[in-house]
Amino acid sequence: MTNTDIPDRMQAMVLTGHGGLDAYEWHDDWPVPAPGDHELLIRVGACGLNNTDVNTRTGWYSKAVREATTGTPHDRIDTDDPAWGGTPIAFPRIQGADVVGRVVAVGPHTDPSFVGKRVMVDGWLRDWSDPSKMEATGYFGSECDGGFAQYTKADPRGVMVVQSDLSDAELATFQCGFTTAEGMLTRAGVAVGDTVLVPGASGGVGGALVQLAKRRGARVIAMASEAKHDTLRAVGPDLLLPRAPDDLRSALGDEKVTVVADVVGGPYWPRLIDVLERGGRYTCSGAIAGPMVEFDLRTFYLRDLTFTGSTIIPTHVFPDIVTYIERGELRPALAATYPLRDLRAAQQAFIDKQHTGNIVVIP
Repeated sequence: MTNTDIPDRMQAMVLTGHGGLDAYEWHDDWPVPAPGDHELLIRVGACGLNNTDVNTRTGWYSKAVREATTGTPHDRIDTDDPAWGGTPIAFPRIQGADVVGRVVAVGPHTDPSFVGKRVMVDGWLRDWSDPSKMEATGYFGSECDGGFAQYTKADPRGVMVVQSDLSDAELATFQCGFTTAEGMLTRAGVAVGDTVLVPGASGGVGGALVQLAKRRGARVIAMASEAKHDTLRAVGPDLLLPRAPDDLRSALGDEKVTVVADVVGGPYWPRLIDVLERGGRYTCSGAIAGPMVEFDLRTFYLRDLTFTGSTIIPTHVFPDIVTYIERGELRPALAATYPLRDLRAAQQAFIDKQHTGNIVVIP
């Protein structure tokens, strides 16, 4: 079923290869994708930005790169592993995982009742014969074209119809940040009685960690630049600390940290591990301050710590997040919107980290 108003061509920001912001090319006449037998065509209302876009563009995921995420291309990219999954991706590629929009057409073997409904797209591409199979996953806007365009297509099993009074731009702040955060908290088993320390709490994932850990009944300590504390208070941390206190143990006072939920890494990392209580848990889904850290194995084993990495989320996480949104249990943190044509400026603002929350582009 097809809407006759759908054009043949669309505007799109297309990534032509690994490199700087000039690797993005603006097109006014990119072909509108045709939905396959079991696909939906979505008119994009808004699409959020995330670190995966930056890291893929610059080749930061390559093991040859040891620096922090900066948004500048890396000289030592290993062409065998420049993307999140450790393999190359195909160019040209339309990035953008955090898609919110309306279904305007469906493939010939897809339920036509989807047409006209507002949907959020799950960032994870699954093998639907075995959705939990990690080895068979891809990411929207990485292993397939995403939402930095006027139209995109998706498998109906990878979208959720959403009923909410929030705008498309507000809804586009949730998918990547909140599913990443919920995946981390799920892996770490966060529950009532835990105290969770969140470095980088002013970012999209950091703010989501604060909200979702609070939703689980945990006590939350947020670390962020003091200039961002006023806006960060809106998401409800129990305690706010500076971004990187010289003496973290003293700054914590009597707090007993049972979980560190981290997307920052970098040279400050050993101090985070040092404040974990015996039997504590560390969960990680990023390293924006740098992937190489100093790790004392004695702290790890003598304190009975548990470390979990978190990238591919359990299949229930995305539907859970949409349910929490519909119940009004989560608060969007929309820092700014940009026209899609200005994606380069939007991504530079994202990299500069002067904002609190999420940046979104509007086609």
